[in-house]
Amino acid sequence: MSSKPDMYEPRNILITGAAGFIASHVTTRLINNYPTYKIVALDKLDYCSTFKNLQSCNSSPKFKFIKGDIASVDIVNHILIEEEIDTIMHFAAQTHVDNSFGNSMEFTYNNIYGTHVLLEACRVTNCVKRFIHVSTDEVYGETNLETDIGNHEASQLLPTNPYSATKAGAEMLVMAYHRSYGLPIITSRGNNVYGPNQYPEKLVPKFILLAMKGQKLPIHGNGSNVRSYLYSGDVAEAFDVILHKGVIGQIYNIGTKKERSVLDVAEDICKLFGSNSKEVIEFVQDRPFNDKRYFLDDQKLKKLGWEERTPWEEGLKMTIDWYKKNPDWWGDVSTALNPHPRFSAINLSDDAQWTFQYGYSRLLRSFTEVGRANSGLKFLIYGRTGWIGGLLGKLCDEERISWEYGRGRLEDRKSLMEDIKRVMPTHVLSAAGVTGRPNVDWCESHKVETIRTNVVGTLTLADVCKEHGLYMMNFATGCIFEYDKEHPLGSGIGFKEEDKPNFSGSFYSKTKAMVEDLLKDYDNVCTLRVRMPISSDLSNPRNFITKISRYSKVVNIPNSMTVLDELLPISIEMAKRNLKGIWNFTNPGVISHNEILELYRDYMDPKFKWENFTLEEQAKVIVASRSNNEMDASKLKKEFPNLLSIKDSIIKFVFEPNKKI
Repeated sequence: MSSKPDMYEPRNILITGAAGFIASHVTTRLINNYPTYKIVALDKLDYCSTFKNLQSCNSSPKFKFIKGDIASVDIVNHILIEEEIDTIMHFAAQTHVDNSFGNSMEFTYNNIYGTHVLLEACRVTNCVKRFIHVSTDEVYGETNLETDIGNHEASQLLPTNPYSATKAGAEMLVMAYHRSYGLPIITSRGNNVYGPNQYPEKLVPKFILLAMKGQKLPIHGNGSNVRSYLYSGDVAEAFDVILHKGVIGQIYNIGTKKERSVLDVAEDICKLFGSNSKEVIEFVQDRPFNDKRYFLDDQKLKKLGWEERTPWEEGLKMTIDWYKKNPDWWGDVSTALNPHPRFSAINLSDDAQWTFQYGYSRLLRSFTEVGRANSGLKFLIYGRTGWIGGLLGKLCDEERISWEYGRGRLEDRKSLMEDIKRVMPTHVLSAAGVTGRPNVDWCESHKVETIRTNVVGTLTLADVCKEHGLYMMNFATGCIFEYDKEHPLGSGIGFKEEDKPNFSGSFYSKTKAMVEDLLKDYDNVCTLRVRMPISSDLSNPRNFITKISRYSKVVNIPNSMTVLDELLPISIEMAKRNLKGIWNFTNPGVISHNEILELYRDYMDPKFKWENFTLEEQAKVIVASRSNNEMDASKLKKEFPNLLSIKDSIIKFVFEPNKKI
């Protein structure tokens, strides 16, 4: 290890959990101090984060905010590639210990699974040069009250509560990805932090707001538990130092030797408010397990040039002043001010309601099916950074099917042949293609790129598979038809597999219709016509329900659609059966945009409102026309008789699991 590491200079930084407390201070510091850095802030805006924490950053041309969940593979992969991310600062996590005793599964999902998604995205995209993983001093477990030697970075991890256990688990994944794949990891473990913008579930802001309201200050147990506190501005500076001077593979404690008990904190706040602490403080039931002390050795980071600057008394006074000026920053926080608050961001009352970011229910299939070994199958999947490509990989994992992502580009025949030689698959599944970002209008101005991938690439893959005697499944589109005289709107007469495409309003649809027609001559190909895909992941921007729920106006017209939660497992079964030819891959029937939004209102938000406009009005705000049609799914229904109608499928797989009303 070099004693004076070279200064690292990032270009494009992704900060997860950026609208939360600590990350918002780090984001603001980087925006202010390094105007050439591009900062992409990712946050799902959970109960303890708010975009207001980042409002000072919004004027910077180098700042971009994305509302999204780190557990969404599709979103994370897209951001890393689209924004050319070279640095990740991973703050996003559930952090409140009290909540972890009541909702521990939520912590596992966010802190371990979310971290794993980020790590895997870094491995797959291979574009990140620094990954700063933000952990906590609590992973060390309780420190003896008598010792004056703090936990150093090589100390054993002995977490004592569900929160710290999930953070330790995430660290194990981080360490494994560094050692196995060479990911450029740096880890931080920090003491307690206080300061402006903090959600009042934590001790300092909770006591401040209660004191402002003239209410009692509840202390768990007898208040003798000792903690070390750092001011938010000092911690932001610490991450600045770690970002630029930290050494890959190292761990850095962010700590202070100045300790105070919970009772000391309460008494200091009472003093600044002029209250009698003996009258204001009340002792309440303790946590199931409440560590007596966390104590860190802080020398390693100090050698990089960081030091604590803000004395406790000064920082506490600045924090109180901020809350006095911004008493309603967090709105109604009465629940958080309870002595033992409980929050649940995901409803786990029914196992089927834990839906992964891939957009389908984890327990959709029986345990018997999931546990079945499929040793004779090996899938080669293309479209690793896409929505459906991500889902297919996860489905294969669940069904114990061996699989790998293709590395080659579809239009590069040599690279495809190398993939086949390397993987030796029994089946090839292609969910790769150009749809346009953010929508198909992109294809109108990028016609060559669209042809290269959608036509040349798909045909090249089909031909290579044919040459090697391999089955190929191609995820295509049903957006190649529009209502006509033989298939009038509202008639219930849908387009069948043998019907000739009649929609050419967008260049995207033209390329898809062209390649579908040419693929008919390849008897090894199964073509699945997907339409307006929907999933239970309502945070995914490609989800049709998510799209229209965010539009200011929508057209109201019935369409056939594909519920991925139900149909993607069917696609795996179709591959097993070696089904070929063209298939309308939609749920039976149609559903209108208004019907979907009515369900959204009834299940998700009773105050939700929307406006309609006509197709003619829509045409004025889009570049390419949109396909509207009904597809005949009787062929698929005959093969899979239990297939639900589109409305029933949406209710079962999307709205029931996400129900908020």
